[in-house]
Formats: sequence, C-alpha cells, structure tokens
Amino acid sequence: MAILSEPEQHRDSRSINRRKFLAATTGLAAASILASSNATGATPAPGVMSPPHPAGPLALEGGTPVRSTMLHSKNPGPQYYDDEERREVLDVLESRSPFRWDRFDKPGLPPKTINFEKEFAAHQGTRYCVGVTSGTAALITALAGLGIGPGDEVILPAWTWYACYDAILVHGALPVFAEIDRSMDIDPTDIERHITPNTKVIMVVHIQGEPADLDAIMPIAKKHNLKVLEDCAQCVGASHRDRRVGSIGDVGIYSFQESKTITAGEGGAVVSSDPLIFERAVRFHDVGMLRNPGHGEMLGQPPRLKQTVGINLRMNEFTAGVMRAQVRKLDRILADQRDKQARVLARIADLPGITLRKKNVPTGGTGSRILIWTSGKEQCDRFIAAMKAENVNAGHSGGSALLPTVPHIEAKVGLEEGWPSFSTPAGKAMTYGAACCPKTLEIWDRYVELYMDPKYSDQDVNDIIAAVRKVYLGVMKG
Repeated sequence: MAILSEPEQHRDSRSINRRKFLAATTGLAAASILASSNATGATPAPGVMSPPHPAGPLALEGGTPVRSTMLHSKNPGPQYYDDEERREVLDVLESRSPFRWDRFDKPGLPPKTINFEKEFAAHQGTRYCVGVTSGTAALITALAGLGIGPGDEVILPAWTWYACYDAILVHGALPVFAEIDRSMDIDPTDIERHITPNTKVIMVVHIQGEPADLDAIMPIAKKHNLKVLEDCAQCVGASHRDRRVGSIGDVGIYSFQESKTITAGEGGAVVSSDPLIFERAVRFHDVGMLRNPGHGEMLGQPPRLKQTVGINLRMNEFTAGVMRAQVRKLDRILADQRDKQARVLARIADLPGITLRKKNVPTGGTGSRILIWTSGKEQCDRFIAAMKAENVNAGHSGGSALLPTVPHIEAKVGLEEGWPSFSTPAGKAMTYGAACCPKTLEIWDRYVELYMDPKYSDQDVNDIIAAVRKVYLGVMKG
C-alpha cells in the first residue's frame, strides 16, 4: 500500500478519515498504473510504490534528501554483457579473421557481419541491412543510398544531434531546419512550409526513445514525392504502431555507440526494403563494390549499378559479433527499461496539473526518458536543481543539440571555403540562428528530463518517485 507523506497530500486531507484517504489514494495509484501501462506498453511490477518519506522542506532549502547518494543512470547495453558477447569476441580472436570478408574464404567460419545484417534486418522488419562503423557513418551512407548531392535540400529537426547536420553537409546538400513539437520530435505541421523544388528528403529523427509522428509525416512525403530517412539512433528497437521504426520510411539508420540501447562501443546500421537504395548504400560504404557472395547474394536480383566511387565504412567482425549477441537481448532490455518508466509514471500521474511529454503513439517507445513540463526556464532550472539536491539526477533534455544556434552552424561554416551546401542561391539565402527555431528553444527550456536505467533496483525506482513527488509539490505547487 502506498503511504504518501504529508506534503504529498492535498491540503485538506487531514480532515479526511485516514483509512478512507489511504483507500482513495491506493485506488488512484491502481488507476494510474493501468493508465501508464496503456501509455507505455509495459505492465508495471505489482506492489512497487513510493515508500514513506518524512515531511519536510526540499533538500535544496535545507531539508533531508530522499537519498544519501546521487542516483545516476548507466548506459543500458553494457549492463547486459555476459558470456554471449564474450564467446563472440573470442571466436573472432581465435579465428584470426577480424575482416568482414575473410570468412567467406575459410570454410567452417560463419561470417559474423553478414549474419548480423540478416538478423537485424529480420528483427526490424526490412529486406536489407548494411552494417557500418557508426551512426554517423550510417547517416552518410543512407543519404548516399538516396542519391543526395549538391543542390539538394534535406529537412531535419532543429533539435537533434550534430551527425544529422554533418551528414547532409558531407554530401554537399543543404540542411533546412524545422521546428519540433512537445513530443521533442519534428513537428509535422512545420514541414510543408520548408519544402521547395530542391527538397529531396525529410530526415525524421526519433528522439530520446519516442517515435516521431509518422502518421502525419508519411502522407506529406508522399504528397510532395519526397523520401523519408528515419534516424533511429536514439530509438533502437522502438515501434510505431505495429512496425519497428526504421522500417516505415524509405531508409532507416541506427547507432550502436555506447550510450544507445544496444552497443559494441561504436557501430551502426542502415536498413531498407528498396533494392536500389540498398545497392547504392552497399557500394558507397565498401569502396564502390557489391561483393558476391555477400551483399550481392543478399540483394537477390541482378545489380543495377556498376562499380562507382565509394569509401570504407565497413563493420568489422568484432563489432558484428558483439552486436549479434546484443540484438538477441534487445527486446529484454526494452522490457526492463519500459517497466521502470511505467512504474514511475504510474506513481506520479496523480500529481495535480502534471504534464508529461507528448506521445505520438501510445506504446512502442523505448522507455529511456521521462520528461516533465514546466512553466519556463526559471522553473525548469529550479526543478532540476531541486531533484539533484534530493540526489536523483535530472537535467534539461540531452543527447542532442539546438543546432541552428551552434556558432559554426549559425555562421554556415562548410568543410572548406566555397562548400557546395552554401554556394547555391538557396544556400546563400539560408539563415540559421535562434530566429529560425523559436518554438524549439521554448520547448527545450521547459522540459525536465529524468533518465531511466533498465537495471534500476526497486529502491531506486521508489526514490525517483518520492523525489519527483516531493520536488513537484514543492517547486510547481509550492
């Protein structure tokens, strides 16, 4: 049974019979758990509710903190390393064949990278997958697969990681920033005003574990004959309704950098069900070649292109081995992470007036974050400081940057003077800076972010709940 501390009760609760009050709050908690389960796709563990904490002022104001030591989250993937990853790495060491194409010449040595690509494509629901060296490499390769070059324009959200912008610039194309909405993903209502005859791609970034609104975006792309690139670097394994993110647009990318859901330290993947996009991507990432057996066999039809210019972004066998083990654990990691998120959401849902991050789909997110809406930067900063004083880590939304306001981006610095991205009339006319994304800046200023660790203990979960309730009522309603 949940017992709420006095500051967590409504001001008139002392006049209510204690038994009735507790019965009411327990019923409310049960309703909140059901609502959270429906919202996150995870069923909270029964009986794990916030423990009693003594009444008193916020730790920020001299009160006793909820915890005696700071609660930090850890990156999910490495916490699940075990003998499976160890066996994969040792197998490569003992074979002395770390290059992805070596094993095709050595009978009895299954090729790890090609097998990873097949397994990951099957998991994500696509026909093809190309393993690469990083999420950034995946973005560059995906844009090559789409045939993007100088004079082309790519629409992307103003709140995302540098790699999205950089990958567009590498191809000499022009980045065009659109606003985000309160889901922290690209705002579908702000896309069409940026479309010109030179627009070729909408880069949809699924930020911080929550899918973007593809129900609204895909019809816009179809209407204007545009390609959709799904950046799933921060959303590996998530779903948009009944399909995995990355499988809905024309091409999807993933990052396996250490902070992502599954990881080999670095690594990335490009997925598609379009054979031409796949062939272009394969050739670009492997010095212009389509090797057979291997990717030529995976293509499953005669190649449409001849050898062309490419670079080397190939995944190696060590990375592929670790990633094969991690992919097999992906659904378990997501279930654990969603469970922690659901349990916290269930026990804060009754806070008066609380507003959480907008969800574009009710279920399917990775459960990696909880975002709480505040009245503005001043209240947001105070909420964050108060949470940290209670020894529960919190912050502004992280993992990305407000790109149009970054000095070198605002100044339109290319890879060298006269870079094609900013040499066209549209490139010369393009202006970045705060003026191009005021809505994005306001939204970012107002969200408090809590980090969900799939390995949090029951006590950790309870401490997060207790700290949020205490701080929310002290800062937002105090």
